[in-house]
Amino acid sequence: MILHADLDSFYASVEQRDDPALRGRPVLVGGGVVLAASYEAKAFGVTTPMSLSRARALCPHAIVVPPRMSAYTRASRLVFEIFDDTTPIVEPISIDEAFLDVDGLRKIRGTPVQIAHRLRAEVRERAGLPITVGVAGTKFLAKVASGAGKPDGLLVVPPGEELAFLHPLPVEKLWGVGPVTAAKLRERQIHTVGHVARIGEAALVSMLGGHAGRHLHALAHNRDPRRVSTGHHRGSIGAQCALGRSHDPNVVPILAALVDRVTRRMRRARRSGRTVTLRLRFGDFTRATRSRSLLKATMQTEAILRTAVELLDENQSLIAERGLTLVGIAVSNLDGEGNVQMELPFQDIPDKDRLDTAMDLVRERFGADALRRGSMIGRDLSPSVPLLSD
Repeated sequence: MILHADLDSFYASVEQRDDPALRGRPVLVGGGVVLAASYEAKAFGVTTPMSLSRARALCPHAIVVPPRMSAYTRASRLVFEIFDDTTPIVEPISIDEAFLDVDGLRKIRGTPVQIAHRLRAEVRERAGLPITVGVAGTKFLAKVASGAGKPDGLLVVPPGEELAFLHPLPVEKLWGVGPVTAAKLRERQIHTVGHVARIGEAALVSMLGGHAGRHLHALAHNRDPRRVSTGHHRGSIGAQCALGRSHDPNVVPILAALVDRVTRRMRRARRSGRTVTLRLRFGDFTRATRSRSLLKATMQTEAILRTAVELLDENQSLIAERGLTLVGIAVSNLDGEGNVQMELPFQDIPDKDRLDTAMDLVRERFGADALRRGSMIGRDLSPSVPLLSD
Protein backbone atom coordinates (compact mmCIF):
# COMPACT_ATOMS: atom_id res chain seq x y z
CA MET A 1 0.00 0.00 0.00
CA ILE A 2 1.18 3.47 -0.94
CA LEU A 3 0.39 6.83 0.64
CA HIS A 4 0.10 10.04 -1.34
CA ALA A 5 0.34 12.97 1.08
CA ASP A 6 -0.64 16.40 -0.24
CA LEU A 7 -0.75 19.61 1.80
CA ASP A 8 -4.01 21.53 1.30
CA SER A 9 -3.78 24.95 -0.41
CA PHE A 10 -0.22 25.02 0.86
CA TYR A 11 0.76 28.68 0.50
CA ALA A 12 -2.62 29.91 1.74
CA SER A 13 -2.57 27.45 4.64
CA VAL A 14 0.84 28.73 5.76
CA GLU A 15 -0.50 32.29 5.70
CA GLN A 16 -3.55 31.28 7.76
CA ARG A 17 -1.35 29.39 10.21
CA ASP A 18 0.96 32.35 10.73
CA ASP A 19 -1.77 35.01 10.95
CA PRO A 20 -4.76 34.01 13.11
CA ALA A 21 -6.79 36.90 11.62
CA LEU A 22 -6.80 35.05 8.27
CA ARG A 23 -8.22 31.78 9.58
CA GLY A 24 -11.64 30.91 8.24
CA ARG A 25 -11.48 33.78 5.75
CA PRO A 26 -10.93 33.72 1.96
CA VAL A 27 -7.22 34.25 1.31
CA LEU A 28 -5.46 34.80 -2.01
CA VAL A 29 -1.68 34.52 -2.30
CA GLY A 30 -0.11 36.31 -5.22
CA GLY A 31 0.41 39.55 -7.09
CA GLY A 32 -1.06 39.93 -10.56
CA VAL A 33 -1.84 36.22 -10.61
CA VAL A 34 -3.29 33.97 -7.89
CA LEU A 35 -0.59 31.52 -6.80
CA ALA A 36 -2.77 29.90 -4.13
CA ALA A 37 -6.28 30.28 -2.74
CA SER A 38 -7.71 29.08 0.54
CA TYR A 39 -10.69 26.76 0.43
CA GLU A 40 -12.86 29.65 1.61
CA ALA A 41 -11.88 31.48 -1.60
CA LYS A 42 -12.17 28.38 -3.78
CA ALA A 43 -15.81 28.09 -2.70
CA PHE A 44 -16.45 31.23 -4.78
CA GLY A 45 -14.90 29.71 -7.89
CA VAL A 46 -11.35 31.05 -7.53
CA THR A 47 -8.74 28.81 -9.14
CA THR A 48 -5.03 28.97 -9.92
CA PRO A 49 -3.59 30.40 -12.03
CA MET A 50 -6.24 33.12 -12.31
CA SER A 51 -5.75 36.84 -12.66
CA LEU A 52 -6.14 38.68 -9.39
CA SER A 53 -8.74 40.98 -10.89
CA ARG A 54 -10.87 38.02 -11.93
CA ALA A 55 -10.45 36.42 -8.49
CA ARG A 56 -11.51 39.66 -6.78
CA ALA A 57 -14.60 39.82 -8.98
CA LEU A 58 -15.58 36.31 -7.91
CA CYS A 59 -14.69 36.88 -4.25
CA PRO A 60 -14.74 40.63 -3.48
CA HIS A 61 -14.09 40.18 0.24
CA ALA A 62 -10.96 38.05 -0.27
CA ILE A 63 -7.79 39.07 1.54
CA VAL A 64 -4.75 39.28 -0.74
CA VAL A 65 -1.32 38.60 0.75
CA PRO A 66 2.05 38.67 -1.02
CA PRO A 67 3.87 35.34 -1.28
CA ARG A 68 6.61 34.53 1.26
CA MET A 69 8.69 31.81 -0.32
CA SER A 70 11.07 31.56 2.62
CA ALA A 71 8.16 30.72 4.94
CA TYR A 72 6.84 28.11 2.52
CA THR A 73 10.29 26.55 2.14
CA ARG A 74 10.68 26.26 5.93
CA ALA A 75 7.23 24.70 6.26
CA SER A 76 7.97 22.24 3.46
CA ARG A 77 11.24 21.13 5.07
CA LEU A 78 9.48 20.52 8.37
CA VAL A 79 6.74 18.45 6.73
CA PHE A 80 9.30 16.38 4.82
CA GLU A 81 11.11 15.72 8.09
CA ILE A 82 7.83 14.25 9.34
CA PHE A 83 7.59 12.15 6.17
CA ASP A 84 11.14 10.86 6.75
CA ASP A 85 10.28 10.08 10.37
CA THR A 86 7.33 8.02 9.10
CA THR A 87 9.15 5.85 6.55
CA PRO A 88 12.58 5.71 4.90
CA ILE A 89 10.93 5.33 1.49
CA VAL A 90 9.75 8.82 0.51
CA GLU A 91 9.52 10.13 -3.06
CA PRO A 92 9.10 13.93 -3.20
CA ILE A 93 6.87 15.15 -6.02
CA SER A 94 6.79 18.88 -5.32
CA ILE A 95 7.24 21.32 -2.47
CA ASP A 96 3.99 20.16 -0.87
CA GLU A 97 3.41 16.51 -1.81
CA ALA A 98 5.11 13.12 -1.77
CA PHE A 99 4.56 9.39 -2.09
CA LEU A 100 5.36 7.22 0.92
CA ASP A 101 5.80 3.44 0.85
CA VAL A 102 4.69 2.11 4.25
CA ASP A 103 3.77 -1.46 3.36
CA GLY A 104 6.82 -2.95 5.06
CA LEU A 105 6.14 -1.24 8.40
CA ARG A 106 3.14 -3.27 9.51
CA LYS A 107 4.91 -5.08 12.35
CA ILE A 108 6.49 -1.97 13.85
CA ARG A 109 4.09 0.86 12.97
CA GLY A 110 0.75 -0.75 12.15
CA THR A 111 -1.36 -0.86 9.00
CA PRO A 112 -1.03 1.73 6.23
CA VAL A 113 -4.32 3.30 7.34
CA GLN A 114 -3.11 3.60 10.94
CA ILE A 115 0.14 5.14 9.71
CA ALA A 116 -1.81 7.60 7.55
CA HIS A 117 -3.91 8.69 10.54
CA ARG A 118 -0.78 9.32 12.62
CA LEU A 119 0.93 11.14 9.76
CA ARG A 120 -1.96 13.60 9.42
CA ALA A 121 -2.01 14.17 13.18
CA GLU A 122 1.76 14.79 13.31
CA VAL A 123 1.69 17.26 10.42
CA ARG A 124 -1.13 19.13 12.13
CA GLU A 125 0.66 19.10 15.51
CA ARG A 126 4.25 19.79 14.45
CA ALA A 127 3.73 21.94 11.35
CA GLY A 128 0.27 23.37 12.06
CA LEU A 129 -0.95 22.54 8.56
CA PRO A 130 -3.81 20.49 7.10
CA ILE A 131 -2.85 17.58 4.86
CA THR A 132 -4.84 15.07 2.86
CA VAL A 133 -3.65 11.49 2.43
CA GLY A 134 -4.76 8.95 -0.15
CA VAL A 135 -4.06 5.26 0.49
CA ALA A 136 -4.12 2.72 -2.34
CA GLY A 137 -2.20 -0.09 -3.96
CA THR A 138 -0.72 2.02 -6.80
CA LYS A 139 0.83 5.47 -7.00
CA PHE A 140 -1.73 6.57 -9.55
CA LEU A 141 -4.70 5.56 -7.44
CA ALA A 142 -3.19 6.95 -4.22
CA LYS A 143 -2.89 10.35 -5.89
CA VAL A 144 -6.45 10.18 -7.21
CA ALA A 145 -7.64 9.23 -3.72
CA SER A 146 -5.90 12.18 -2.08
CA GLY A 147 -7.49 14.51 -4.62
CA ALA A 148 -10.92 13.06 -3.89
CA GLY A 149 -10.31 13.26 -0.13
CA LYS A 150 -9.59 17.00 -0.02
CA PRO A 151 -9.64 19.10 1.98
CA ASP A 152 -7.96 17.85 5.16
CA GLY A 153 -9.09 14.28 4.73
CA LEU A 154 -8.06 10.65 4.48
CA LEU A 155 -9.41 8.44 1.71
CA VAL A 156 -8.60 4.74 1.53
CA VAL A 157 -9.19 2.58 -1.53
CA PRO A 158 -9.30 -1.00 -0.15
CA PRO A 159 -7.81 -3.89 -2.13
CA GLY A 160 -10.41 -5.34 -4.47
CA GLU A 161 -12.41 -2.12 -4.67
CA GLU A 162 -10.06 -0.17 -6.92
CA LEU A 163 -12.10 -0.30 -10.11
CA ALA A 164 -15.37 0.38 -8.30
CA PHE A 165 -13.81 3.60 -6.99
CA LEU A 166 -12.02 4.55 -10.19
CA HIS A 167 -14.50 3.88 -12.99
CA PRO A 168 -17.23 6.42 -12.08
CA LEU A 169 -14.68 9.28 -12.06
CA PRO A 170 -14.47 11.74 -14.99
CA VAL A 171 -11.80 11.12 -17.62
CA GLU A 172 -9.85 14.16 -16.41
CA LYS A 173 -8.77 12.13 -13.37
CA LEU A 174 -6.50 10.03 -15.57
CA TRP A 175 -2.90 11.25 -15.62
CA GLY A 176 -2.17 12.82 -18.97
CA VAL A 177 -5.75 13.81 -19.79
CA GLY A 178 -5.81 17.57 -20.25
CA PRO A 179 -8.43 19.74 -21.93
CA VAL A 180 -7.47 18.69 -25.47
CA THR A 181 -7.52 14.93 -24.79
CA ALA A 182 -10.68 15.24 -22.69
CA ALA A 183 -12.42 17.04 -25.56
CA LYS A 184 -11.41 14.26 -27.99
CA LEU A 185 -12.80 11.62 -25.64
CA ARG A 186 -16.03 13.46 -24.92
CA GLU A 187 -16.64 13.97 -28.63
CA ARG A 188 -16.90 10.17 -28.75
CA GLN A 189 -19.17 10.05 -25.68
CA ILE A 190 -16.35 8.85 -23.45
CA HIS A 191 -17.00 10.70 -20.18
CA THR A 192 -15.76 8.47 -17.36
CA VAL A 193 -12.76 6.29 -16.59
CA GLY A 194 -15.08 3.31 -16.87
CA HIS A 195 -15.90 4.29 -20.44
CA VAL A 196 -12.17 4.37 -21.22
CA ALA A 197 -11.71 0.95 -19.62
CA ARG A 198 -14.40 -0.57 -21.83
CA ILE A 199 -12.69 0.59 -25.01
CA GLY A 200 -10.06 -1.69 -26.46
CA GLU A 201 -6.45 -0.60 -26.37
CA ALA A 202 -6.25 -0.63 -30.18
CA ALA A 203 -9.19 1.79 -30.41
CA LEU A 204 -7.56 4.17 -27.92
CA VAL A 205 -4.26 3.99 -29.80
CA SER A 206 -5.96 4.88 -33.10
CA MET A 207 -7.81 7.71 -31.35
CA LEU A 208 -4.99 9.25 -29.30
CA GLY A 209 -1.74 7.81 -30.60
CA GLY A 210 0.45 4.95 -29.44
CA HIS A 211 1.88 6.20 -26.17
CA ALA A 212 -1.21 8.04 -24.94
CA GLY A 213 -3.58 5.23 -25.92
CA ARG A 214 -1.60 2.52 -24.14
CA HIS A 215 -1.01 4.77 -21.13
CA LEU A 216 -4.69 5.59 -20.60
CA HIS A 217 -5.78 2.00 -21.20
CA ALA A 218 -3.41 0.82 -18.46
CA LEU A 219 -4.48 3.49 -15.96
CA ALA A 220 -8.16 2.86 -16.59
CA HIS A 221 -7.53 -0.71 -15.41
CA ASN A 222 -5.39 0.57 -12.50
CA ARG A 223 -2.23 -0.89 -13.96
CA ASP A 224 0.65 1.18 -12.61
CA PRO A 225 3.77 -0.86 -11.81
CA ARG A 226 5.87 2.08 -10.61
CA ARG A 227 7.15 1.80 -7.07
CA VAL A 228 7.98 4.61 -4.69
CA SER A 229 11.54 5.68 -5.54
CA THR A 230 13.94 7.46 -3.19
CA GLY A 231 16.64 7.79 -5.85
CA HIS A 232 14.77 10.23 -8.06
CA HIS A 233 17.02 12.83 -9.68
CA ARG A 234 15.72 16.18 -10.84
CA GLY A 235 15.13 16.26 -14.57
CA SER A 236 15.61 20.02 -14.39
CA ILE A 237 16.12 22.79 -11.88
CA GLY A 238 14.02 25.90 -12.29
CA ALA A 239 12.24 28.89 -10.78
CA GLN A 240 9.48 31.19 -11.91
CA CYS A 241 7.94 34.49 -10.91
CA ALA A 242 4.38 35.76 -11.39
CA LEU A 243 4.27 39.38 -12.54
CA GLY A 244 1.60 41.98 -11.88
CA ARG A 245 -0.16 43.43 -14.89
CA SER A 246 1.38 46.83 -14.12
CA HIS A 247 4.93 45.51 -13.83
CA ASP A 248 7.99 47.22 -15.25
CA PRO A 249 8.25 46.14 -18.92
CA ASN A 250 11.97 45.45 -18.39
CA VAL A 251 11.89 41.96 -16.88
CA VAL A 252 15.61 41.28 -17.35
CA PRO A 253 16.36 42.07 -13.67
CA ILE A 254 13.69 39.57 -12.60
CA LEU A 255 15.10 36.99 -15.00
CA ALA A 256 18.61 37.60 -13.65
CA ALA A 257 17.44 37.09 -10.06
CA LEU A 258 15.76 33.84 -11.08
CA VAL A 259 18.95 32.65 -12.79
CA ASP A 260 20.89 33.53 -9.62
CA ARG A 261 18.55 31.31 -7.63
CA VAL A 262 18.60 28.43 -10.12
CA THR A 263 22.37 28.34 -10.59
CA ARG A 264 22.94 28.52 -6.84
CA ARG A 265 20.72 25.44 -6.44
CA MET A 266 22.61 23.73 -9.27
CA ARG A 267 25.95 24.32 -7.57
CA ARG A 268 24.60 23.17 -4.23
CA ALA A 269 23.37 19.95 -5.88
CA ARG A 270 26.56 19.65 -7.98
CA ARG A 271 24.51 19.37 -11.18
CA SER A 272 25.65 21.14 -14.34
CA GLY A 273 23.25 21.39 -17.28
CA ARG A 274 23.21 21.97 -21.03
CA THR A 275 19.67 23.07 -21.94
CA VAL A 276 18.25 26.46 -20.89
CA THR A 277 14.47 26.83 -21.09
CA LEU A 278 12.56 30.11 -20.85
CA ARG A 279 8.91 29.86 -19.81
CA LEU A 280 6.48 32.69 -20.49
CA ARG A 281 2.82 33.17 -19.65
CA PHE A 282 0.90 35.98 -21.28
CA GLY A 283 -2.01 38.21 -20.34
CA ASP A 284 -4.45 35.97 -22.25
CA PHE A 285 -3.19 32.95 -20.21
CA THR A 286 -1.51 31.37 -23.22
CA ARG A 287 2.01 30.07 -22.69
CA ALA A 288 5.24 29.77 -24.62
CA THR A 289 8.37 27.76 -23.96
CA ARG A 290 11.68 28.45 -25.66
CA SER A 291 14.82 26.34 -25.24
CA ARG A 292 18.45 26.40 -26.30
CA SER A 293 21.15 23.81 -25.70
CA LEU A 294 24.71 24.88 -24.92
CA LEU A 295 27.79 23.25 -26.39
CA LYS A 296 28.88 22.05 -22.96
CA ALA A 297 27.28 21.62 -19.57
CA THR A 298 27.70 24.47 -17.10
CA MET A 299 26.51 25.74 -13.74
CA GLN A 300 27.98 29.22 -14.28
CA THR A 301 25.53 32.04 -13.64
CA GLU A 302 26.72 34.36 -16.39
CA ALA A 303 26.63 31.71 -19.14
CA ILE A 304 23.08 30.64 -18.30
CA LEU A 305 21.86 34.22 -17.86
CA ARG A 306 23.31 35.23 -21.22
CA THR A 307 21.38 32.43 -22.93
CA ALA A 308 18.18 33.24 -21.03
CA VAL A 309 18.34 36.91 -22.03
CA GLU A 310 18.89 35.94 -25.67
CA LEU A 311 15.76 33.79 -25.58
CA LEU A 312 13.82 36.64 -23.96
CA ASP A 313 14.99 39.15 -26.58
CA GLU A 314 13.91 36.85 -29.38
CA ASN A 315 10.34 36.89 -28.04
CA GLN A 316 9.92 40.61 -27.34
CA SER A 317 7.38 41.07 -30.16
CA LEU A 318 5.18 38.33 -28.68
CA ILE A 319 5.51 39.86 -25.21
CA ALA A 320 4.60 43.32 -26.51
CA GLU A 321 1.55 41.93 -28.29
CA ARG A 322 0.10 39.80 -25.47
CA GLY A 323 1.56 41.20 -22.26
CA LEU A 324 3.59 39.12 -19.82
CA THR A 325 2.25 37.76 -16.50
CA LEU A 326 4.87 35.13 -15.63
CA VAL A 327 8.49 34.45 -16.46
CA GLY A 328 10.39 31.30 -15.56
CA ILE A 329 13.76 29.72 -16.21
CA ALA A 330 14.83 26.08 -16.03
CA VAL A 331 18.04 24.20 -16.80
CA SER A 332 17.81 20.57 -17.89
CA ASN A 333 20.00 17.83 -19.37
CA LEU A 334 21.68 17.70 -15.97
CA ASP A 335 24.62 15.46 -15.25
CA GLY A 336 24.77 13.46 -12.05
CA GLU A 337 28.11 14.51 -10.56
CA GLY A 338 28.55 18.18 -11.35
CA ASN A 339 31.28 17.40 -13.88
CA VAL A 340 32.18 20.12 -16.35
CA GLN A 341 34.36 19.27 -19.35
CA MET A 342 37.65 21.16 -19.27
CA GLU A 343 38.94 22.99 -22.33
CA LEU A 344 42.44 23.12 -23.79
CA PRO A 345 44.66 24.77 -22.80
CA PHE A 346 43.96 23.84 -19.18
CA GLN A 347 43.64 26.91 -16.99
CA ASP A 348 42.98 27.77 -13.38
CA ILE A 349 39.41 28.24 -12.19
CA PRO A 350 37.92 31.13 -14.21
CA ASP A 351 37.24 34.39 -12.40
CA LYS A 352 33.49 34.04 -13.10
CA ASP A 353 33.43 30.68 -11.29
CA ARG A 354 35.35 32.19 -8.38
CA LEU A 355 32.76 34.97 -8.18
CA ASP A 356 29.91 32.44 -8.17
CA THR A 357 31.58 30.50 -5.37
CA ALA A 358 32.24 33.62 -3.30
CA MET A 359 28.64 34.79 -3.63
CA ASP A 360 27.35 31.33 -2.68
CA LEU A 361 29.50 31.37 0.46
CA VAL A 362 28.20 34.80 1.50
CA ARG A 363 24.58 33.74 1.00
CA GLU A 364 25.11 30.46 2.83
CA ARG A 365 26.54 32.30 5.83
CA PHE A 366 24.38 35.42 5.96
CA GLY A 367 21.18 34.38 4.15
CA ALA A 368 19.87 34.36 0.59
CA ASP A 369 19.10 38.10 0.69
CA ALA A 370 22.56 39.13 1.90
CA LEU A 371 23.58 39.88 -1.70
CA ARG A 372 21.22 41.30 -4.32
CA ARG A 373 21.73 42.63 -7.80
CA GLY A 374 21.55 46.42 -7.98
CA SER A 375 18.80 46.12 -10.59
CA MET A 376 16.63 44.31 -8.03
CA ILE A 377 16.68 47.13 -5.45
CA GLY A 378 13.07 48.19 -4.91
CA ARG A 379 11.77 45.16 -6.76
CA ASP A 380 10.05 42.15 -5.25
CA LEU A 381 10.85 38.63 -6.39
CA SER A 382 8.25 36.04 -5.40
CA PRO A 383 9.07 32.98 -7.45
CA SER A 384 7.36 29.63 -7.19
CA VAL A 385 10.30 27.28 -6.78
CA PRO A 386 9.31 23.61 -6.97
CA LEU A 387 11.02 21.05 -4.74
CA LEU A 388 11.23 18.85 -7.81
CA SER A 389 10.82 20.32 -11.26
CA ASP A 390 8.38 18.95 -13.77
